[in-house]
Amino acid sequence: MPTISTFYGILIQMFWHDHAPPHFHALYAEHETLIDIQTLDILEGEMPRRALALILEWAQEHRTELMEDWELCVRNQPLKKIRPLQ
Repeated sequence: MPTISTFYGILIQMFWHDHAPPHFHALYAEHETLIDIQTLDILEGEMPRRALALILEWAQEHRTELMEDWELCVRNQPLKKIRPLQ
């Protein structure tokens, strides 16, 4: 599973040929959550409140790039790195 961004100890990853809806995986310490790219709703898992706020802020800023990477995943192509949260 490629890591497309890393910030504040949070890893953002995507799987090739993953199930719909378009989403990404966020990992922080022992926590993992799946987040819908279009709605930014949590699909699965849990995340500490502060880490989740950072993840959602980052995802809001990079939603277009996340969808582009999702499309690359669907076609089993290399993903592009996305700038971390500044």
